[in-house]
Amino acid sequence: MSHDHRIALVTGASRGIGRATAKAFLDRGMRVAVNGRTIESVSTAIAELGGGDRLVAAPGDIATVAGCESAVTATIKAFGSLDVLVNNAGVYTRTPIAGSDEQLWDWVMDANVKGVFFCGRAALDALRESRGVIVNVASEAGLRGYGGITIYCASKGAVVNLTRAMALELAPDVRVNCVCPGVVDTDMSRNISPDFQRESADFYPMKRIATANEVAQAIVYLASEDAGFITGTALAIDGGANAGG
Repeated sequence: MSHDHRIALVTGASRGIGRATAKAFLDRGMRVAVNGRTIESVSTAIAELGGGDRLVAAPGDIATVAGCESAVTATIKAFGSLDVLVNNAGVYTRTPIAGSDEQLWDWVMDANVKGVFFCGRAALDALRESRGVIVNVASEAGLRGYGGITIYCASKGAVVNLTRAMALELAPDVRVNCVCPGVVDTDMSRNISPDFQRESADFYPMKRIATANEVAQAIVYLASEDAGFITGTALAIDGGANAGG
């Protein structure tokens, strides 16, 4: 897969899937802008990724338009252009409908949906110029419903359909796809509850959860020239959860 010398911005790259994706791009010779909410978290991630001139800090709160624009601007200022935008930053909540309020709704939707849209808008001119790629990180919870995480399901379902609409509007200049992971072995899933990862593994037909690197490799593929005829798709990385409808 040809990646050498290309430039990527990965949002939410200070940990989890984002960090694994940044490393996967680096391993293929790419230059990577690392986004996180704070310069401290970004600096730590860059140091752990090995530092060097192929990494640049692009901090900003992706739940805000200003944060989206700041991250994209920092990337282009440092590297001169942009080939790949990975909209990975997001949040998760396990809150039933009766326990939800407007503040929680806005927190989830701003991080998971608004950030995807406005990062894409901020990067649009650069991606059109490079005939680049957007890969959004949705969730298998965007492909099916789960009780108790209704707001999260709504946000990730929005990302899936936003991906399709963006793909149609931006073709043929920019390809847009999304990945839909199931539960992944990251800090986020570890912190939900002591039994969450084990219970999730029992649910999937593959009888385990995904690794962050497995999701990162799918993102790398969708960003590559080998996926040049793929746009508007939602790739489930869910251990077979959606195979039965």
